Amino acid sequence: MNAEKIRQYVDAIWDSEIVPTLVRYIEIPNKSPAFDDEWESNGYMQAAAELLLDAIPRIPVKNAESKIFKLPGRTPVILIDIPATQGCVGNVLCYGHYDKQPEFTGWEDGLGPWTPVIRDGRLYGRGGADDGYAIFATLAAISALDDQGIGHPRCCVLIEGCEESGSFDLPLYIDELREFIGKPDLLICLDAECGNYDQLWLTTSLRGLVSGTLQANVLTEGIHSGAAGGVVPSSFRILRAQLDRIEDAQTGQLIDALRGPIPDRVTTEAESAAETLGTSVIHRYPWHDQTRPNSSDIAELIVRNTWEPSLATVGLGGAPDPANAGNTLRPSTSAKLVFRLPPNVDASRAANAVVDALESNPPSNASVTFEVDAAETGWFAKPLTSSLTKSLDSASNQFFGKPLRQIGCGGTIPFLGMLEQKFPDCQFVVTGVLGPHSNAHGPNEFLHISTGKNVTACMATVLGDAGEFISAED
Repeated sequence: MNAEKIRQYVDAIWDSEIVPTLVRYIEIPNKSPAFDDEWESNGYMQAAAELLLDAIPRIPVKNAESKIFKLPGRTPVILIDIPATQGCVGNVLCYGHYDKQPEFTGWEDGLGPWTPVIRDGRLYGRGGADDGYAIFATLAAISALDDQGIGHPRCCVLIEGCEESGSFDLPLYIDELREFIGKPDLLICLDAECGNYDQLWLTTSLRGLVSGTLQANVLTEGIHSGAAGGVVPSSFRILRAQLDRIEDAQTGQLIDALRGPIPDRVTTEAESAAETLGTSVIHRYPWHDQTRPNSSDIAELIVRNTWEPSLATVGLGGAPDPANAGNTLRPSTSAKLVFRLPPNVDASRAANAVVDALESNPPSNASVTFEVDAAETGWFAKPLTSSLTKSLDSASNQFFGKPLRQIGCGGTIPFLGMLEQKFPDCQFVVTGVLGPHSNAHGPNEFLHISTGKNVTACMATVLGDAGEFISAED
């Protein structure tokens, strides 16, 4: 393999085909079903899938066959079958998704979720990095191998449309397409974070998730705060009291039912990542004024973000904007809560513990409910074989100029745990382009274009080597 030719080929195809296609893709507001009840009738999901499908032939891959496949009432999936080149063994499942998070607020002037802007080597807009680029990075990696006559194993590319909603459609497709997918030896997922833009990062774990809506009701309608104060309890106070049962407001520590044992290799991995990343672990966030984390120990912060539980209140209901607030004691307060769980904590048990803690014995016998809408167990990767690790490290050194690093991820990709159960012998390469300030799900989300190119070149190396390390395993 000529690394320089790989780089030149990948750079050219990103500039001529991938970036222009992603610009058009960002313009489509194909929000995931959890954020658009009318997704099917609105047609944005189908439009996005068709845009991606139509662009596939512009990245030349020998003998590739692609199509959109749809089960009734389910988000479509894009399927690409790329046969192995002569003499190569193995089956690689390449994953991505094309559905998007909602708009969110706070975008800078000139930027917006459906307004693609290229600025300083970054493509701004919703979904470019999370995860529209994945299908094209995979194809470009294989195309670069074809250009040099380098063999590769069979590759099955599956791009789903439900990941941002918890991938609830995916198990149905995996079962329906089991014969098409076959038994993967290797899974490549390009939907994860990277600690920096200086090297290839391998994600070794993902936290689980429990989300739901907590609601406290005290009245059937609002009452003048003077007339009710001292008699009727505040629904906000009730809600706050119930939250105190599950989270220490001073430290953010959560109840033991949401915690799990932390393996020794996680601590070692975090210490190595901390040496590489330094204080960028802290400075990657847009802190307000003097706000800082509770610890200055970088390795400890990495462990907290990847192997300890956390709670985010991502939405509030029942209250007007302060500018429009009258002197009224409100009848109810609600909050959308998202708990992130350690990778080894069972999400169903955690959800039950959260419900018990939040609903039991509320003050003043108020009506308090916590309605769970998602419970997804996390994922902890088994160690890669030495030959695959060597291939990834070599690729990182060739195309980034620095060695491979490994780290856990604080987010959740529900399908990984499900796929590992279905394909227990498969190795998982989980990486991505979501580095510092890329802000997936939030305002000013961007794709770091040069990192996308480098990750693509790295995947070409791994797929070119795959026949050797898959043969070694067999």
